[in-house]
Parts: sequence; C-alpha cells; structure tokens
Amino acid sequence: ALSTDKSCGRDLDQFQEKLWIIIVLQFFFAVLGNGFTIYHFVAWERTWHPGIIFSFNLALSDLFYTISLLPLAVYYFPHKDWKYGSPFCKLDRFAFFVNLYGSTFFIACISLNRYVAIVHPFFAHERIETFHAKVVSGVVWLVAIAISAPVLHFSNVEPKGNATVCLGSASASELPAYLPYSWFLLAVGCGLPFLLTLFSCVAIVCAVRRSHGTTRVEKCKVKILVSIVVLLYALFYLPFHVFRNVNLYYRVQDNVNKAIYFTYQIAKILVNFHVCIHPFIYAALAKNMPKCCCKGLQRQKELQEKKKNVELQLAPSHGH
Repeated sequence: ALSTDKSCGRDLDQFQEKLWIIIVLQFFFAVLGNGFTIYHFVAWERTWHPGIIFSFNLALSDLFYTISLLPLAVYYFPHKDWKYGSPFCKLDRFAFFVNLYGSTFFIACISLNRYVAIVHPFFAHERIETFHAKVVSGVVWLVAIAISAPVLHFSNVEPKGNATVCLGSASASELPAYLPYSWFLLAVGCGLPFLLTLFSCVAIVCAVRRSHGTTRVEKCKVKILVSIVVLLYALFYLPFHVFRNVNLYYRVQDNVNKAIYFTYQIAKILVNFHVCIHPFIYAALAKNMPKCCCKGLQRQKELQEKKKNVELQLAPSHGH
C-alpha cells in the first residue's frame, strides 16, 4: 500500500511538473497586458471617473497576482522542489490569494458601477464621485488582505522524499481546520462577488431592453458585453474554487481521488488566465461599455426632459 501511495504521489507531481511552461507563458502575457494597461491609465487618462479607478485597481491586482506566479513556475520545473524557505512560501501563497480576491471584488465593483450609471443615471451623476471610488477601492484591498491573512498561518513547507514542498493549502494535521476556511473563501471571496456581478449584469440588460431610445444593435452589443463578463467569471473563478474544495474534502478523508486532483490542477491553470484576459476585456470596455449603453439612455433622457418642459409650459394655462 505504501509503494502504491508513493507511485500515486509521483504521478501527481509529474502532472504538475508539466504545467510550468504554461505558467511562464501566462506570466509574460499578463505582465505585458496589465503593464500596458496601467501605463495607459497613468499616461493617457486625464479624467479618472469611478470606472477607470476600479479598472486601474483591477489591473494592479492582476499584475501583483502575475508576479506571484513566477516562483510557482520555478517550483514546478522538474523536479518539483521548493528552495526558498518557509517565509517566502507563505508570502507567495498570501500574495496569490490577496490578488485573486482583489480581482474578484474589483470585477464586482466595475459591474456595480456600470449598473448604477446605467440603471440610476441621475443618482450616479449627482451623488457618486471619484472620491467614493477611491474609498471603495481601499476597502476592497483591506477586505482581500483580511480574508487571505489565515494563509500566512496555514501555508508552510514540508519535506517530501529528497525534495521540499510549498503547501498551497495546509499540512495533513491542519486540514480539518483549513477546510471550513476554504469554504469561507468560496462563499465570500468568490460567491459574493459573482452574485453581485450577475445581479448587475442582469439589471443592465433589463434596463437597456426597456429603453426606447436604444437601437436593436446597441441592445445586442450590451447583451454580448455583459454576457462575456459573467461567462469569464464563471469560467475562471468558479471551477477553481469548487474543485479546490472537493479535492480538500478527499484529502481530509485521507483519500486521493486522482480524477478530482487532475481536474483541480487544470482549474488552477485556468484561473491564471484571468490575468491575461482582463486587460482586453475591462480596460477596453472601461469606455466602450458606458458609451454603448448611454447613447440610447441619453436619447431617452432627452425625450423625458422635452416632455417635462412641455408639461411645465402648459402648467400655467391650466391654472387660469
């Protein structure tokens, strides 16, 4: 049985060792994409409205996340061995989770900001300022740091044969305590931002569909844009969190399910792609989405104002 466990463990390690080249490619594409996005915002954006502030913070979070991938790629390079000690292992895992959840929450902020601007334009215009977006961004960073802080306790290094492993979760003895925390991350770090994003996108689509001033082409564009946002969130973040927790559940039971483990490793690679895709989606849509939606809503607003002016002009004659 012991030789079987060793053989199984080696199979799992060999599978991880094949992933290093993908992580390296993700690193280079993400550094270029997010680096250019940050440069573009800093160098070219004169007016930093809330959408730009949230998109900038998302790019910043994705860039920090990307930097945490490089030690992981070196670690996975055959033969898998962590050579940087326990403190750096903890710090790298902590940076991974802080920026993962910074990313999910900033996506929710971008979606909610669009929802308010499109569904409640008068409120957005009169009440929401760049200061509010900066405060919310600060709160998001603090929340991401707070919910990721236990990682500094649980993540550690341990010997495995002739090598050292850097644990992304926890040691076998601490797994029963780590599993509830992992479920908490699924609910708060992934589930809550997803529900906020989904609500915002559905509300935007409903508002635009009801808008008489929006053309069919513009309505179609909005549907495509918000569908991409929800689809990418579901594709990148949900599989990682679901299979991570299922894999942890099997580990707590002292049972290794190879199919679940391999699926989880693929989900880990998939979640990394969010830092490659976001620069094309969120930075590009920081301006295009409001333009696309607001053209029609602006026309509707103008019609309402004209109607209101006519009513005001007629009001005195009714008084006489």
